[in-house]
Amino acid sequence: MKTKIVAPTEQAYQSPLLIKSLLLSGKRYEPTREIVYRDLIRYDYTTLYQRICRLANVLTTMGIQAGDTVAVMDWDSHRYLEAYFAVPMIGAVLHHVNVRLSPDQISYTMTHAEDDLLLVHDDFLAVAEQIVPQVTRLRGVVQLTDGASATETSLNTLGEYEQLLAAAETQYDFPDFDENSVATTFYTTGTTGNPKGVYFSHRQLVLHTLNSAMTLGSIDGLGAFRSDDVYMPMTPMFHVHAWGVPYVATLLGAKQVYPGRYDPNFLVGLFQREKVTFSHGVPTVLQMILNCEAAKEADLSGWKMLTGGSAPTLGMANEMAERGILFFTAYGMSETCPIITASYLPASVRALPMQEQMPYRIRTGIPVGLVDMQIRDMEGNELPHDGEQMGEIVVRAPWLTQGYFKEPEKSAELWEGGWMHTGDVASIEPSGVLQIKDRIKDVIKTGGEWVSSLEIESLISLHPDVSEVAVVGVPDKRWDERPLARVVAMKDSQLTAELLKAHLQGYVDSGRINKWAIPEIIHIVAEIPKTSVGKINKKRLREMIANDEH
Repeated sequence: MKTKIVAPTEQAYQSPLLIKSLLLSGKRYEPTREIVYRDLIRYDYTTLYQRICRLANVLTTMGIQAGDTVAVMDWDSHRYLEAYFAVPMIGAVLHHVNVRLSPDQISYTMTHAEDDLLLVHDDFLAVAEQIVPQVTRLRGVVQLTDGASATETSLNTLGEYEQLLAAAETQYDFPDFDENSVATTFYTTGTTGNPKGVYFSHRQLVLHTLNSAMTLGSIDGLGAFRSDDVYMPMTPMFHVHAWGVPYVATLLGAKQVYPGRYDPNFLVGLFQREKVTFSHGVPTVLQMILNCEAAKEADLSGWKMLTGGSAPTLGMANEMAERGILFFTAYGMSETCPIITASYLPASVRALPMQEQMPYRIRTGIPVGLVDMQIRDMEGNELPHDGEQMGEIVVRAPWLTQGYFKEPEKSAELWEGGWMHTGDVASIEPSGVLQIKDRIKDVIKTGGEWVSSLEIESLISLHPDVSEVAVVGVPDKRWDERPLARVVAMKDSQLTAELLKAHLQGYVDSGRINKWAIPEIIHIVAEIPKTSVGKINKKRLREMIANDEH
């Protein structure tokens, strides 16, 4: 299309969208606001900028150049926040290593990502000692320690992080460069094959940050995160940039509290001591918070809690409401940076008692600004937004990964037809609200009908004696598949499969579900397997069922 373009003034500067620009405002707004790490360290935004400069000087002195890749193996910390900025700001790529993968998988991802330098916490030294010799491109290791002295290691390290920073200059002239330069990479695990590398540019991360700040802070139907809030993540910083919120918090100049290794009781303690007001985490982590000893006597009211990663159950949402937690939902995936929808509550819903708001708060939400979304059938045809028809979610937005690193065939599948394919099945209501029904691989096909495992899980969770639940489809000669449930009961309860079936029969009688949605087999178990980021691991669950493991 031929449009009107006016040549810019010769000396006009075309400012690139670079991560360094996100640092400009926070230290102007609130230079004395704090960055807190556990009960070990705290400093202000002025110091944060100086430490980012110090880290950039350390990396440059070690020979890290534009285009190189720096890997980090750490808990959620002030150090990780500094790396979020310093590494991409010198033109290098930050590799968020998933520390919960197996050593073989970590070795694969570090080799595949072409890592040049590793920053590793003492807690992961045993793994690093095992894999570093296998990552042949790696040129050095920097040790991260919380103690008074670094843990002994067989690795030939370049030094300890704090000592190296202390010796570095507090100024660094961060250059401008192409905003499409890759800033970050990390690996997403699937049901088969090796982890796949996704990557994001400076431009994508800046646009995602600006949009998230607007979505979380400016829309009255959400209004979750503002500059006066106190932020504490409960999503690992290696997992999709902790959903991008550390960048938002730094942009706003909000107080940030980093908890290190997750311990539910310690998290509740930090919440109380540091007066945390905003957090985010997957449902399993939030459930652990609710169930821990420290939470039993704590006043959790006013804690704003964003969840995503997997569908929250209505049972958990109701428990949040009872504790006074302001609970809402967002949706995304590793490939989407991640936020592409968020729950929106019209004024009429916000006027309801909190308990009555919960069915609305757990819905997947409305696409956020700049996101174009459709649902399509298996033949690729767009489906109407009538709240009934279900299809795969496909999406376009300025911050979606443009492919899988060094995986052209899988990249082509991801972007088939010019839309990113999420692998999630959903319906869209006439009002625009997206409601995920399941992953394509998790939809239960029984008797010619699709049954949502997520809906059955949500209804089972409403039984007061249920702590956790997972539902999968298992082969059935007559019906193709039938639902099977595994349930973790509340402590000291007398829950049985028969009681749960009677509970579900009530929803059959009311017309909420069909009778074939009631699982014929319900196992009461001690635990349900989780993935490396705390989601229920349905792949492993199917394997256990196939092998008759309990």
